[in-house]
Amino acid sequence: MNFLYKQITRRLLFQFDPEFVHDSMIRVAVFFQRFDFICSIIDFVCKTKAEPIEIKGIKFPNRLGLAAGFDKDCSAAKIISKVGFGFLELGTVTLRPQTGNLKPRLFRLPKEKAIINRMGFNNIGARAAAKNLEKMGKLNIPIGINIGKNADCSLEDAASNYLQSLEILYPYGDYFTLNISSPNTKDLRTLHESEKFKKLIEPILNFVNSKSEKKPIFIKISPDIEISDLANISKAAIEMDFGLIVSNTTIRRDVLKNEHKDMEGGLSGRPLKELSNDVLKKTVMFTASKVPIIASGGITDCSTAEEKLKFGADLIQVYTGLIYEGPFFVKDILKYIYKKAENRN
Repeated sequence: MNFLYKQITRRLLFQFDPEFVHDSMIRVAVFFQRFDFICSIIDFVCKTKAEPIEIKGIKFPNRLGLAAGFDKDCSAAKIISKVGFGFLELGTVTLRPQTGNLKPRLFRLPKEKAIINRMGFNNIGARAAAKNLEKMGKLNIPIGINIGKNADCSLEDAASNYLQSLEILYPYGDYFTLNISSPNTKDLRTLHESEKFKKLIEPILNFVNSKSEKKPIFIKISPDIEISDLANISKAAIEMDFGLIVSNTTIRRDVLKNEHKDMEGGLSGRPLKELSNDVLKKTVMFTASKVPIIASGGITDCSTAEEKLKFGADLIQVYTGLIYEGPFFVKDILKYIYKKAENRN
């Protein structure tokens, strides 16, 4: 099936603008998920054996999830949940709707199995996303919701901006991720810095701790993070009991040797692998495996997925790899991981 995708479907899709293709796929998914029999067929075709794992009180059917960025408006999760994932991370959602950066803002790099994006958190806003999730109802796998800062919100007001989104979306997610690492919102990554990060995370955790149902918070960090900021955030994760997602896209271009090396935006896919893995290994070392870690970045084949778990991640996420490998990439990764585990036992 992946052969057909690569030889026919991918070649056809890659003839069109990548953002047009993405938006069209979301519209098609939203339409087809209205039909339960279609969801059931997809579930049957993509089904793999379950290898459940419990993290922070959440039961995941398997360790592989969809990274944020695909379903920005939380509108197509019902049908995506049938592809074999153990969890989905939706968003990034901001408090107020925003159109994002100017187009074109999404670019394929086929030779490198990579993508550069400068989307800028385009989404319908927290209230509209919440309505989509309420209409969709409870899904059969855990749902994470990725939250970002509005572009027109000052850094001084960032904590309030994130918190208001969390309050609106809280009934609908199983866990929540604070995205402080996108390179496409001005100065967002400065929230990694110690004092700014403390001002951000404290009201968020105070809100969660005030609720009868305490849901996990994750921080999505940059692969370009300063080592001192990584050490501080890792220490805070242990002390304040939140998880980490390692990592977002990179602005580094020394991993590229082509005409795209001067292009602005976040780079994902195969060129990100070594950089993301390096930050993952450092994070595992700093946290001493005391906090849950979700690994993302550079997973473009089955071995790079299993590698993340070997380096100490509890869960893994894919996105760019799906674009190049197709929807059955999920099933292939899980079969590969299970086979590796059996061989070790």
